[in-house]
Amino acid sequence: MNINVQAVKFSLDEDRKDFVDKKLERINYAEDLITDVLLTIKLDQKQFYFDCTVNFRWGSNAHVKADDYDFNAGMNKLIDTLDQKVKKEKDKIQEKG
Repeated sequence: MNINVQAVKFSLDEDRKDFVDKKLERINYAEDLITDVLLTIKLDQKQFYFDCTVNFRWGSNAHVKADDYDFNAGMNKLIDTLDQKVKKEKDKIQEKG
C-alpha cells in the first residue's frame, strides 16, 4: 500500500504528519486490497480541506472529502468516512469472490 500525503498552502509539521500516519493505520486491515492512498490537505482561509482517493487492486477507487477549522477534527471525519468506504468495498469484493 503506497501512501502519498500532500500539504497545500501550509507546512505539514512532524506532529501532524505522525497524527495522519496514525489515523491511516485504521485502514491497514485492507492494505492487501489497496494499491495507493492519495491524501491532499489544503489550508484555505483558516479552514482545512481533506481530499482522499483510495485506489483498489481491481481498478475501483473510493473518494472522500472532509473539511474543518480544526486539523485533528477534520482528519477524524475523513478517516471515519474512508473507513466505511473501504469496508463497503471490501465486503463487495468478498461477496463476489
